[in-house]
Amino acid sequence: MEGSFFSCKSMPMSEIAYMERTYSSQLLSFRPLVDAKSTPQFCFSRGISPKASYSSTPNNTYVPKKALSSVEQEKLGAGNLLYQINGSNSSLFTRNMRILYAFDDEYGGVIVDTERLPANPNVFASMLRFSLSHWKAKEKKGIWLKLPVEKSDLVPVAVKEGFEYHHAERGYVMLTYWLPEGPSMLPANASHQVGVGGFVINDKNEVLVVQEKYCAPAFVELWKIPTGFIVESEEIFTGAVREVKEETGIDTEFVEVVAFRHVHNVAFEKSDLFFICMLKPLSTQIMVDDNEIEAAKWMPLVEFVEQPLIQEDCMFKKVIDICIARLGKRYCGLSVHQLASRFDDKNSSLYYNVVDSQEINCIGN
Repeated sequence: MEGSFFSCKSMPMSEIAYMERTYSSQLLSFRPLVDAKSTPQFCFSRGISPKASYSSTPNNTYVPKKALSSVEQEKLGAGNLLYQINGSNSSLFTRNMRILYAFDDEYGGVIVDTERLPANPNVFASMLRFSLSHWKAKEKKGIWLKLPVEKSDLVPVAVKEGFEYHHAERGYVMLTYWLPEGPSMLPANASHQVGVGGFVINDKNEVLVVQEKYCAPAFVELWKIPTGFIVESEEIFTGAVREVKEETGIDTEFVEVVAFRHVHNVAFEKSDLFFICMLKPLSTQIMVDDNEIEAAKWMPLVEFVEQPLIQEDCMFKKVIDICIARLGKRYCGLSVHQLASRFDDKNSSLYYNVVDSQEINCIGN
């Protein structure tokens, strides 16, 4: 017995749902023109008409020849449909015809559940197409699909269906799909990297300085303040303290952000924010990080300022001038204050200065 069937790729979601309900009722009373001791089993593969095969059963009920495991179902390929007739489940979509496990975000979009993605690329392709049709019918907006390294073979499948790269980390790649007509309104990938520098000066008016092991030839002889990048979920002030500790072994206490620089197209076409922090030393014994630093020492402030590279560079010179003004209490930087916002119910670090107007002095002094 042969017949034609539909292609899930071309049929709208509403029609598929309608046919599922229709077959669910009609097949309960289905009686094939064959021996009542035989059982029809319908299977469908994309591009192939369904055929019926039969197996004898002692109670004349219509059931598949055998139950298929989830692995076997995936091996059937994309687009398979199985029907159990006259059983308790009259119409079943197999796993590869179901919608991907996902949950809604607060902006009318969908976040696909990474932990419950199918392993088989063919099954994933079928489920993804079916899911996109469903989400579009539900008028969803942006789709977020996070694929871990161990499922990287699903990436070309998603790209073929129209997903675009958003960003990547060491363990995953994030892809997105904008369903509505018009340009995507999804937020772009992070546009900045954040760096910090620690200006540490002791009671002897000596500045903690380093020479980096890897730098441009023009800066080989330069003594500079310790610098580095903020890591994920790290505060600016804790990052500055950490970088100084890692490079020099000196323990410090954050005082203020005295200035910050903003520049564009620094690394991989990203912008850069660099915060200069004044820190108070809590120890004196230097222990150099041999992986990054060639040398470190306490250098008299006068010698530090008189370095030719400092004097010749307007940016360097301005930063040092600001730090000296802060030491002379002629300038107030930004101290950190922990505040909670009702917008996100999270504690945040707000940087601002507080001045005692009577003494014209920074409260942080």
